[in-house]
Amino acid sequence: MTKKVNIDSLAKEINKSLKDYADLAGNELKSCIVELGNEVRDEIKDNAPVKTKKYRASWKSTKKRESANSIEVVVHSRNKYQLTHLLEFGHAKKNGGRTKAIPHIEPATRNLEERITQKLEEKM
Repeated sequence: MTKKVNIDSLAKEINKSLKDYADLAGNELKSCIVELGNEVRDEIKDNAPVKTKKYRASWKSTKKRESANSIEVVVHSRNKYQLTHLLEFGHAKKNGGRTKAIPHIEPATRNLEERITQKLEEKM
């Protein structure tokens, strides 16, 4: 895009162009965050224990807050949240001993910052 600019309004035009780019990058970043939230949710669902299938089906990705320059996406278990820590790390049994830990949340969230950066580079 070519545009003739008077020297007096050069700073204003540069600022406008930078603001437009920042808005574009911000929107791309927000969409990357939402996509990654869904990917993490799906990965947790795939790796979650399947004893009753209700726990696996309870995972949800929700946009908690969104403003002009930020977004917060939360991946959580809707109605079986009490089990997440017990299944992820194991727990003591009633008659002694421990249950086996089934890590399914930590592997899905590992390297999240790198995945965000990689996705953003693909989109930009």
